[in-house]
Amino acid sequence: MSSTLFRTKRVEQSILDTEEPEHALKKSLSALDLTVFGVGVIIGTGIFVLTGTVAKNNAGPAVALAFVVAGVVCALAALCYAEFASTVPVAGSAYTFSYASLGELPAWIIGWDLVLEFALGTAVVAVGWSGYIASLLDNAGWHLPEALSGRDGADGFGFDILAAALVLVLTGILVLGTKLSARVTSIVVAIKVTVVLVVIIAGAFFIKGDNYDPFIPKSQPVEAGGDLQAPLIQLMFGWAPSNFGVMGIFTAASVVFFAFIGFDVVATAAEETRNPQRDMPRGILGSLLICTTLYVAVSIVVTGMQKYTDLSVTAPLADAFKAIGHPWYAGFISFGAAVGLTTVCMILLLGQTRVFFAMSRDGLLPRFFSHVHPRFKTPHRPTILLGVIIAIVAGFTPLSELAELVNIGTLFAFVVVAIGVIILRRTRPDLHRSFRTPWVPFLPVLSVLASLWLMLNLPAETWLRFAIWMVLGFVVYFLYGRSHSRLAKGEETTVGQVVKPPNGGAE
Repeated sequence: MSSTLFRTKRVEQSILDTEEPEHALKKSLSALDLTVFGVGVIIGTGIFVLTGTVAKNNAGPAVALAFVVAGVVCALAALCYAEFASTVPVAGSAYTFSYASLGELPAWIIGWDLVLEFALGTAVVAVGWSGYIASLLDNAGWHLPEALSGRDGADGFGFDILAAALVLVLTGILVLGTKLSARVTSIVVAIKVTVVLVVIIAGAFFIKGDNYDPFIPKSQPVEAGGDLQAPLIQLMFGWAPSNFGVMGIFTAASVVFFAFIGFDVVATAAEETRNPQRDMPRGILGSLLICTTLYVAVSIVVTGMQKYTDLSVTAPLADAFKAIGHPWYAGFISFGAAVGLTTVCMILLLGQTRVFFAMSRDGLLPRFFSHVHPRFKTPHRPTILLGVIIAIVAGFTPLSELAELVNIGTLFAFVVVAIGVIILRRTRPDLHRSFRTPWVPFLPVLSVLASLWLMLNLPAETWLRFAIWMVLGFVVYFLYGRSHSRLAKGEETTVGQVVKPPNGGAE
């Protein structure tokens, strides 16, 4: 059984699959498009919300260092992603990379994980976007009925019509074509980056040096306990990371990591890139560098404008300008945040549909979903299915408690990709690699350790929910995926010999 669970799919076969007319995606993206996608999905809820939370509760003005730590962890993973995405330019990101290096079962596990990560990420951001829009409508004198605002009405019914509508509209845009999505994203990203630059430039004039004292507040250890809400590291070793101090910076890094989620989505668009060998590394690393720089600058400015103990935990950027008597900037920032979150939803949804598409093309999910639209050359079937499901989930469920599942899912993908780079270097040294991760195996091992450290800082309850989703994934794989896999049908062996399946070749 172990030989079937860990059968690998040749890189060459993965690339050949992308040339089948019924399953081929249109190649239309450039390095600039990929960078815009990356910036579009990374700059979102994290920078507009988390800065105040972690500054007030964990790191003080040193939140800037927490962003640096989280950025370094992502950079280590990004170097591994860049090698894989340029070597295996196929839809599916970490799922496809795992299939080529670790085997079918690990690939299924990571694919199942990514489906959850992107789905919850899309729904959470859609609900957040709905809150911003509802607030702007309220300011304009337009009030949504309680039952359609996501809050329970008099009859106990509550549906977030704005969140659901956003997901459905973005689903339609993605069905019409990735290039159209890139154009829409470019416009919205320009608005979003402008807002961030306004915060940095305008806020710099209101910085007070006294607000940085102390830059790293004195450590305040948290008592150990058995609450599942505590970080797993507390339950395992009997102690919790400190609030403030040097350890507070690392605790903050595990929280602000949410602000970086998304650069790995760029890798899911590898198959739709015109020159993936050159453009994928540029798009992945370029977007991460731009966003890390902006994050550090924003956190320095905001904690300099207002004492970290007074920062808002819901809208720190906007409220900081309100506190110094400039409400116009606050309204502008809120508008930019609302507009900017649309790209986050779009690109997370794009990433999820590409992973689902790749898994169905390999037979691990029904192949009905692996056919592309005859005109738009997009995976319209999984896009519509997942778009409708996420719209319903976003409409009925306030997913704030599940948001941390997005963190653990992404970090788990980072671990798998880093291990995959080491394995593929040993098993397929002959592959042409237009981009090579430096210092292998040292750098991938460091990436694994850094990701695991941040995972340990997540609540034990998050690990429990993640384990339940993984168990469900195992059930689906053994009941369906294992027997319907194209490798299981004999379409390819682990050494690349194409053979006829026992039934004579019928699908």
